[in-house]
Amino acid sequence: MVEALFLMGGLGLVIGCGLAVASKVFYVYVDPKILEVESALPGANCGGCGMPGCSANAEAIVAGKSSPGSCVAAGPEVSEAIAKIMGVSLEAKEPDIAKPGCTYGVDEADLKFNYEGLKDCRAVALLGGGMKVCRIGCLGLGTCARACPFNAIAMGPQGLPVVDAKRCTGCGTCERVCPKHIINMSSVTRRILREYTTEECTTPCQRACPAGIDIREYILQISRGDYERSVQVIKERNPFPTVIGRICPRPCETDCRRKYVDEPVAINCLKRYVADVEKEKGERILPYKAPSTGRKIAVIGGGAEGLSTAFFSARLGHVPTVFEATSNTGGLLRTAIAAYRLPSEILDWDIEGIKEMGVEIKTGTPLGGKVSMASLFREGFQAIFLASGGWDSRLTRGKDADREEPVPGMILLIDFLKNRSSDRMQQACRGNVVIAGGGALALDAALACKKGGAKDVTIVLREPMENPVFRRSHINQAQKEGIRLLFDSGIRRIIGEGEHLTSVESVCISEETVEDLPAQTLIIASGRFPELILTQSINDHEGSGEFRIPNSELPVKWEGIPPYKNPEHYGRIGILAKGDELSDFSAMIKAIGAGRRAAASIHQMMYSILPSLPDRVLTPDSDIQNLFSLSGVTLKTRQIMPLSSSGELEKGIEIEKGFTRDMAQAEADRCLQCGLICYKRSEDEPKEGSAAGE
Repeated sequence: MVEALFLMGGLGLVIGCGLAVASKVFYVYVDPKILEVESALPGANCGGCGMPGCSANAEAIVAGKSSPGSCVAAGPEVSEAIAKIMGVSLEAKEPDIAKPGCTYGVDEADLKFNYEGLKDCRAVALLGGGMKVCRIGCLGLGTCARACPFNAIAMGPQGLPVVDAKRCTGCGTCERVCPKHIINMSSVTRRILREYTTEECTTPCQRACPAGIDIREYILQISRGDYERSVQVIKERNPFPTVIGRICPRPCETDCRRKYVDEPVAINCLKRYVADVEKEKGERILPYKAPSTGRKIAVIGGGAEGLSTAFFSARLGHVPTVFEATSNTGGLLRTAIAAYRLPSEILDWDIEGIKEMGVEIKTGTPLGGKVSMASLFREGFQAIFLASGGWDSRLTRGKDADREEPVPGMILLIDFLKNRSSDRMQQACRGNVVIAGGGALALDAALACKKGGAKDVTIVLREPMENPVFRRSHINQAQKEGIRLLFDSGIRRIIGEGEHLTSVESVCISEETVEDLPAQTLIIASGRFPELILTQSINDHEGSGEFRIPNSELPVKWEGIPPYKNPEHYGRIGILAKGDELSDFSAMIKAIGAGRRAAASIHQMMYSILPSLPDRVLTPDSDIQNLFSLSGVTLKTRQIMPLSSSGELEKGIEIEKGFTRDMAQAEADRCLQCGLICYKRSEDEPKEGSAAGE
């Protein structure tokens, strides 16, 4: 009996020791904060957050990979409780909603195959791409509808998903299961930040538009008689519809597919028509905007690009202020276009619409005068965007334009060479000087800087050494004078403190190696100051990610980088790269597109995201499916814009009178409402109409 007791006791002791060792060996530490966050979550485990359950979402929130408001099944009180646990503050979150991106269902296709067996979009996409008419369109098998945890999606009569906006929580489940990227999350913020990719069913006119306006949709609304909705669609990407309707060079019409049949649709004339309807009614139609973030942005320059940047920033929920050096906004739109082409009242109407969106405008206020970068940061502005225009804009500002220095230490090469003997330019030669581009003229400036007492002079050239922009004798002369030449290089960042430039960041284009160049003066070889986003340096707010108004007694540390490039010039590095405008934009519609990209870049930077483009971004050189001919389309004559007589022009009437209602309706009906490789057939067109693809 005693032996049995000893045996059992010994066995218990061994097991206890083993369990103790195992608890140490296999112990898994669980962060108490994760447990606290998990207890605050509702425990629905619905997967709407994109995580496999609330435990995984709690871990992601604590790790910073998910936001405190990521739970779609909980209310705002849960988000606030989690934010309190994490020690962060919440900004108002704009709701997302699912948005199908295909308008042409399987049932409407001219040629279709009836499949047996697989009924899941993902599986069918893997096996040959699915339906054989549109190889990128919706497969129509309803996988997104079955996957939606909130029963917010149903398959409509055309075989396309239909979203119930009241039930949709924006969880993104449908987006994750769609193999063709047809259904995506949509919101004001997403639509402004969006760059089109090769996976999307874009139209040729939309791809040709520098602003990326959804042309197919706004013409569809005109054909339906819904002019208010049409204007709203236009203003999604264009804050100047009334102006652009009069002066746009219309690259969209060059790519219109009706050219294969008769004549392109009068796209821009239709834009003008609905914009004029809005103006005549006097009732402003404004696009949607995101909830307010309270973040202040300063935009320097009240031309087309600056005003567009402010407009899109306001729609993103921020608080933009435009600082214009002259007494009027509008830039060259106001001074360089004849009144019979663009009356000032038309320009003022669109600018007033930008102000109604929440943009404040201060005229007679140049940056570099009474208003400085440091003072703006101390007033609470989180970002400053430079859009001061080119030399042709500066001519309208008079003699004072020669003294412009919006960014401390940054001057134009043309100003330096023109005024090299002035006290200001002599002062610029003190310390370290960096010259960006300029070829042989850059060498002249470098020699002048050396003569003026510059400590070190560096010329940064984008051209490789094998293909120099000046002769070997010039290179030898530069080296003899102690001037450094950096070939195959660009400048991608400037850094300063207070009212002084301290350095520029140079990058080797081919090797992508980075070098920090001390600089008190940066001379730019272009007809304009480059577009730059200036922010308070991360080190100045200790990497917390939270913006702090700088101490008024300490110098402000700042840095500036350019916004991301036009997708056409994707991958170009630094300022003065190919695609950067060296003078004013060749067309206003391009300036509008640049303004939206600037607003998107500013938005990303304020949330500690480096401005960039998505993968597979759509460019003119992208390999995509496209049509090269159409058949079975009924001929319809293009409507011609009526013109004013010479007598009417003398009375101040515009040269183009605009469409009538009947003309607009007839022209809108000419639109094929096409997609990437498909088009919808009008009721009066023959059943056998088909499209040939390349």
